[in-house]
Amino acid sequence: MVLRTAVAIVAAAVVAFSIWQLESDRRGLSVSHGWVEDTPITIHQRRDADPAPVVVIAHGFAGSRRLMESFAIALAHNGYVALSLDFLGHGRHPLPLSGDLLREDGATLNLVAQIAQVTDYAETLAAGDGRVALLGHSMAADIIIRHAQVAPDVQATVAVSMFAPTITADSPRNLLVVTGALEPRLREEAIRVLRLSAGSEAAEGVTYGEQEDGTARRAAVAPGVEHVGVLYSRTSLQESVDWLDGVFGQRDAGPVPARGPWVLALIGAFIVLCWALSALLPRQTSIQDGAGLAWRKLLPIAVIPAIATPLILWPLPTGFLPVLVADYLALHFLVYGVMTWLCLALWSQEPRDLSRRMLVAAGRSIPTALMAGLLCLAVLFWIIDHYITAFSPIACRVPILLAMLAGTVLYFLTDEWATRGEGAARGGYPATKVMFLLSLGVAVVLDLESLFFLIIIVPVMLSFFVVFGLFSRWINRRTGRPMAAGLVNALAFAWALAVTFPLIDGG
Repeated sequence: MVLRTAVAIVAAAVVAFSIWQLESDRRGLSVSHGWVEDTPITIHQRRDADPAPVVVIAHGFAGSRRLMESFAIALAHNGYVALSLDFLGHGRHPLPLSGDLLREDGATLNLVAQIAQVTDYAETLAAGDGRVALLGHSMAADIIIRHAQVAPDVQATVAVSMFAPTITADSPRNLLVVTGALEPRLREEAIRVLRLSAGSEAAEGVTYGEQEDGTARRAAVAPGVEHVGVLYSRTSLQESVDWLDGVFGQRDAGPVPARGPWVLALIGAFIVLCWALSALLPRQTSIQDGAGLAWRKLLPIAVIPAIATPLILWPLPTGFLPVLVADYLALHFLVYGVMTWLCLALWSQEPRDLSRRMLVAAGRSIPTALMAGLLCLAVLFWIIDHYITAFSPIACRVPILLAMLAGTVLYFLTDEWATRGEGAARGGYPATKVMFLLSLGVAVVLDLESLFFLIIIVPVMLSFFVVFGLFSRWINRRTGRPMAAGLVNALAFAWALAVTFPLIDGG
């Protein structure tokens, strides 16, 4: 108990200091929120700054303007007006994204039109001086480049983790490409773009052309980061500031805060704090919930649903939710849970007794879930929403969240029952999560065109499985109520999937 108390004190101190550090990055800045027609925007600017160029900042697929805040803060501290937006269907934008997501004449045209509208607005800002630049990540890099190629007022473009097939030898003007060192394919794309104008000997870290006449190009690499980490890298931020300073002749140098380490410290310390505070949960009773299956019995229960679920859903229509691939995921969770229950029922040979025992265990777990889980989710989701990306659902996403919950709750309750209890197989809990992810992989292979975007969500689901798997372990060890963790996990996954993936109307 002494150790846990000491750990709790240290973890709480790290949480508090990380929040203080992240909030201190905003000191001296004015942060305002508004709308351009239906598009929600946020404007960061230094309180004492003179009128300056406006940088329109756009996020990538399934992102939000909050995810791009590191760039907004760095640019604002260096004298720029940073205007970030939520794309159609993303973040807190109330309208869905229409058009085919895989066609250039589909959703892409709607996003380019949105950027054009916001850029026109940026040129009229009183805090701006009429000059404008664009900065975008991943999907948005292609969108801003398409607009910059037809908008002569855009004097510079910063493309982070870019893939943009429309780039030519002289368009767009003053292009900086930033990639993470752990993005090999996108680094190759950056070199390809450089060679269009600089020749076959073009190399990273070298500026070609002249910023005065708009022909400048450069490919920069942020060390040690991948597709998301590149957004927090000090190299990414400094390269962007330096590039725009060169284009606009700015000499108003300010700090370039590296927020990534503090975000990681905040989340890590909070998870450690949860471990320490789990000692406050009611102690384990003599009756421990769960089937307690050894590997001999658990293995078929883990494998059969993983194979059967994608095969069952393959021929079925799944487009009943206005969120990209969320409808399929809801059904995958639901059918996977049903298949797991059927396997458990066959093993127990008493389906009615199994259902009764699981319902009783779930009922006993509700107080623990409320005590441990909901408070944990509230704080963790506040951290994500406030420092990483939009994570609070707008009104139109609440029904989607409930639909997702209908699928996730059955899966997580049956999975907890199968992998917990006296005599449960060691390593069974992570093994069933690996099988679930492999099952999603099979689904993608069977229907790549419709389910391609599931690939993007796998790293997020893996991180959630790890974090909430730890919570499950701590709750189970202390209370003997694994179904409490099942209820918490079900809500966590339903929430995350419902609020992050884009709203679509398929038009």
